[in-house]
Amino acid sequence: MGSEVVKAVATAPDIELVGACDVVGVGEQLTDAPGVIIERDLEKVLTGCKPDVMVDFAKPYSLENTRLAMEHGVVPIIGSTGQTAEELAEIERLTEQTGTAAMVIPNFAIGAVLMMKFAAQAAAYLPDVEIVELHHEKKMDAPSGTSIMTAQMINAARNAAGTKPAVPVGSPEDRARGDEKHGIRIHSVRLPGLVAHQEVIFGGLGQVLTIRHDSLDRTSFMPGVLLAIRRASQAKGLTYGLDKLL
Repeated sequence: MGSEVVKAVATAPDIELVGACDVVGVGEQLTDAPGVIIERDLEKVLTGCKPDVMVDFAKPYSLENTRLAMEHGVVPIIGSTGQTAEELAEIERLTEQTGTAAMVIPNFAIGAVLMMKFAAQAAAYLPDVEIVELHHEKKMDAPSGTSIMTAQMINAARNAAGTKPAVPVGSPEDRARGDEKHGIRIHSVRLPGLVAHQEVIFGGLGQVLTIRHDSLDRTSFMPGVLLAIRRASQAKGLTYGLDKLL
């Protein structure tokens, strides 16, 4: 993801790539951004380059990196997933403390945002639903941030509509039933060859509705990344989800 962000930013006419930080390739010059050297010390990058925005895809997610950026007045755009509820609350608190905005974006793909929106709309009429999310084998967190946000949106839509799902027969403690977020079962698949995929499966009387999104290449996330960067200067507080920018 870091490499794709570098390519996207380097070719955008209205955005300038001024620094890079990673634990690999330290000291190397970026091919797509001549003159930019990969540094290991994030504070050195922040103080030396004085960026307006920091795009963060570090894994695992580091709250300390977010805090450091915001203390330097740099808006973090966080694509890393796996934040706890406590960490999200702390990021929101930091926006108030530092006066610097922050963005947490579980999925930058426009199609994924639409998938979540359509799923929330369907949940008002078909409350019985489960989520299957599929990612590459190097993804560190499960369930995915996208699936958790989808479950949150579906739950809110069901509550607003006053609809309740049926209770499946069998033990909810059975591991084969997957994880549960906001009263919705989520099943995670991790395999080589996958990038990022999600199915939201609704069941009704004599019918099944499946809403699916597939990111076949990491370039699918770049329009969303560039959108977030361009909106960062107007952002206030914590922005959670790309849908807030559309």
